Amino acid sequence: MTMLHRIEQWGEHHHPKWLDILHIVLGLFLTYKGIDFFIHMGEMVSLLSITQLMFGSFKVIIIDHFIMFAHIIGGALIAVGFFTRFACLLQIPILAGAILFINLPGEMMRPYSGIIFIVVLLLLVYFLIVGNGPWSYEKMSEQEEKLYLK
Repeated sequence: MTMLHRIEQWGEHHHPKWLDILHIVLGLFLTYKGIDFFIHMGEMVSLLSITQLMFGSFKVIIIDHFIMFAHIIGGALIAVGFFTRFACLLQIPILAGAILFINLPGEMMRPYSGIIFIVVLLLLVYFLIVGNGPWSYEKMSEQEEKLYLK
């Protein structure tokens, strides 16, 4: 058994239910940020225009849309507990980039301090390792399958 399987097995057996509430709140926060990016899309493009020399304007728009949709869809998946590890894996590079951009001027980053981004990043890494809890869609569907198989 590899180390990754041991960590995953430990996480499945030692997942308290209060962490599922944190799991849901994290997903709702990321979904909110995706909607916030949609509302302030022009500001996000101007923030990313700093990197325009490296990527070009077309790629900046693609990156902007990826961030917006990854937050909305990934946050919703994390909130309900469906494909949580995959959604966390998509969110981690975005949050790492947000930590780099936090000191840039603009309205979008102002209500949140850098510590919130670090906490969200750490929570994403934690849920990437541990996975879903007992109140997730995947765990509930597994329990329903067991009931039907009996």
